[in-house]
Amino acid sequence: MELNMSGKRVLITGGSKGIGYACAEVFAEEGCDVQLVSRTEADLKAAADKLRERFNVPIAYHALDLSDSSNIAKLQETCGDIDILVNNAGAIPGGTLFDVDETRWREAWDLKIFGYINMVRTFYTKMAERGGGAIVNVIGLAGEKPDFGYVAGSTGNSGLMTFTKAIGGSSLKDNIRVLAVNPGPVQTDRLISLLKTRSEGETGSTDGWERYMETMPMGRAAYPREVADVVAFLASERASYLTGIVVPIEGGMANKSASF
Repeated sequence: MELNMSGKRVLITGGSKGIGYACAEVFAEEGCDVQLVSRTEADLKAAADKLRERFNVPIAYHALDLSDSSNIAKLQETCGDIDILVNNAGAIPGGTLFDVDETRWREAWDLKIFGYINMVRTFYTKMAERGGGAIVNVIGLAGEKPDFGYVAGSTGNSGLMTFTKAIGGSSLKDNIRVLAVNPGPVQTDRLISLLKTRSEGETGSTDGWERYMETMPMGRAAYPREVADVVAFLASERASYLTGIVVPIEGGMANKSASF
């Protein structure tokens, strides 16, 4: 399917690794002008260099901490007008209500929750001024399948789901679509590292770390590219009548009657 995205200007937060980098690959394949944002310049440079080697499209990057809202204003000034925003930056720590103290909770929410909100506020305004655009928030399965052991993330993700629906429910008046995806477990470097660490702790070896995914749908976590393909479709004109929705990408886990 032709997504007709060539020449579109795309900004991806958390774009140097994992799902964000996979999104950058898809949009670059489609001929988009891609800009990446994350905190670490070395990671951004490595990602940008790889993308430039593979695709003949403009690739830029910005090393900024988006938990500081003043950096979002700087980013907008640097990026100028964009057609598509993909919010992907931020990881909220696991733990129960009694494990995650207020400082850690607030720090995590400053980047992911308020980061997404402030990015949408800033770039929505500019998109409306220029005549339209698309915003896709990468949230997470815990927003619809709450987990006491991941209470900060479950609470924050459910808030971002509601935020997406509230903004997207009226955004077409400005020719803007606001949507989200909720990935379940995804085979990012971070997840693989966590599973290898778990395996080493339990068996003394990292070999066989894949066994921890055996109870997941298809016996594995999702691939980053599987998430990125959905993000790109939602951002494209092929999804022009979709807004204010959250698409789960989790192999049916949210609707399983028993825990996997």
